Amino acid sequence: MKLILVMLTFLAVTANAAVDATPGSPMRVAIVGLVHGHVGGFLKGGALTPAGGILNRADVQLVGIVEPDRKLFDSYAQRYHLSASLYFRSIREMVSQAHPRAVLVFTAPSEHRRVIEECAALGVHVMVEKPLTISYKDALAIQDAAQRSHIHVLVDFETSWYASNTAAFHLLKEGALGPIVKTVIRDGHAGPKLIGVEPEFLSFLTDPKQNGAGALFDFGCYGPNLMTWLMDGETPLSVTAVTKQLQPSLYPQVDDEAEIILNYTNAIALVQASWNWPFSLKQMDVYGRTGYTKAIDSERIEVRKANQPEGQTINAENLTTPYDDPLHYMAAVLNGDIQEGNSLSSLKTNMTVSEILDAARLSAATGKAVSLPLRK
Repeated sequence: MKLILVMLTFLAVTANAAVDATPGSPMRVAIVGLVHGHVGGFLKGGALTPAGGILNRADVQLVGIVEPDRKLFDSYAQRYHLSASLYFRSIREMVSQAHPRAVLVFTAPSEHRRVIEECAALGVHVMVEKPLTISYKDALAIQDAAQRSHIHVLVDFETSWYASNTAAFHLLKEGALGPIVKTVIRDGHAGPKLIGVEPEFLSFLTDPKQNGAGALFDFGCYGPNLMTWLMDGETPLSVTAVTKQLQPSLYPQVDDEAEIILNYTNAIALVQASWNWPFSLKQMDVYGRTGYTKAIDSERIEVRKANQPEGQTINAENLTTPYDDPLHYMAAVLNGDIQEGNSLSSLKTNMTVSEILDAARLSAATGKAVSLPLRK
């Protein structure tokens, strides 16, 4: 029986390798899950896919969708004029018939491990919406599956494609700010209930078993992701977190406010994640010994040096392909044009993010700082 399974896996990997071998053709992608509200941005385009949605671009081809709730698929099919032929009941059925090169995952984070392990066994690369998963234990299993099957696992964050964040990163690495001392990262909005997210999206966001936590995981993942990138992959010495339920009537099972302190050997980061901001917010302040830069929004940054009386606000340079869009980036990684390294999307970076989030959840529960590394 084991021999048969091994042969089936080998044949699946070989079939997908044949798809990969066609130069110049669109990247064949499939979607697994439609419960994550960000899937709409990938289909139609917007801030999540700056180069355009899958349905409106020539470099990507949607070849299948796996969603257990047929009514949910039908609603998306009607909204985006999708063919019923795209629907599949399982990942295995979809891969065997549609032959995607990569899968984009829009399930609850608690499903990421299962989906990635299934795709890994079939030799299919994966990109999931942030965060990587709901626990460090699951992250280790994902890493093991990816390494055994030689697939890429990437994690998509909207802030990865912000020109402002990249400009801040380059200023720091060029020495324009001096050595990093402190970073303050703010992410959130008025809360999923108040901004009116889709009911299937709200259902898992407010369930700790499916989402890991509330705002702590939904928006607390951005800061550790950005800080790990700024710190060239360095892991903090300890993590301290405080969570609150400021709107318990709306979110009775999860936190809606979280503060995380990341303590490094020579720097510190304060991560502010909230479902209580009066408006949507994604900002990053990076303080060095000789200056600071503040990413005000996706395009603008403020820069001030130690000898300057005030800061100057400028527009960051536009990002260039493949660093401007998650699908451009994925194609470049799969084609071997670029290496993941310590990038914002890499599995390596997001292993550290998962470890930090696990430590933050434990710290909030115990009221104590949690030292890293965690026990495996």
